[in-house]
Amino acid sequence: MAKAADKHDTTQENPKTDPKDVSNQIKDPDQWTTGGEPMTGAQASYLKTLSEEAKEPKAFEPDLDKAEASKRIDDLRHKAGHA
Repeated sequence: MAKAADKHDTTQENPKTDPKDVSNQIKDPDQWTTGGEPMTGAQASYLKTLSEEAKEPKAFEPDLDKAEASKRIDDLRHKAGHA
């Protein structure tokens, strides 16, 4: 009978802790493969709240894509003091 793999086998490294693995690093929104898709509901809600807090209501536009919404959120977070 074949031996089951030990769940606690420490001979294999965790790929998420590999310093050479850059797949989990934060990417520039302009490099996102889905950046051109419409912003998510969460982005829209947060962007609207931040635009009100930063007293920049024109910063919220409902037709932004994910990448542009992310950039505006970052900008407004700094302006609203959430940095």
